[in-house]
Amino acid sequence: MSEVKGRIFREAWIAGVNAHYPGDPKPGYIAPWEETPDWERASASAVYQQVQDFIEATEGKASKLTREQKGRFVALCWTGQIFRHFPDPKPAYVADWADMPEWQRETDSDIFERIDSELVRDTK
Repeated sequence: MSEVKGRIFREAWIAGVNAHYPGDPKPGYIAPWEETPDWERASASAVYQQVQDFIEATEGKASKLTREQKGRFVALCWTGQIFRHFPDPKPAYVADWADMPEWQRETDSDIFERIDSELVRDTK
């Protein structure tokens, strides 16, 4: 199940990059699951689970967060994974929300909403 969650996260990331990235994204940004590094696959699964746990802990009321709040949550969870896997990450990899590019903020918001929609679909 963890891999399925990671794949959904990755699909949402790629869809967001394709929708919001200005110009042509770097190949690594839109690489398929099979070409994604192990640390990134593990992180995608972990962040999906964190978002799922948050949504469930609020009994689904997290869907009422603003789009920005949803994206911030995903961004913070991802930053935690970066620190987990890299002892001294580049500052851009752990940038605060305000310092992230617009396309990345929008993509993170899309990811939260995709996970939320997956959970709603699973409960029907």
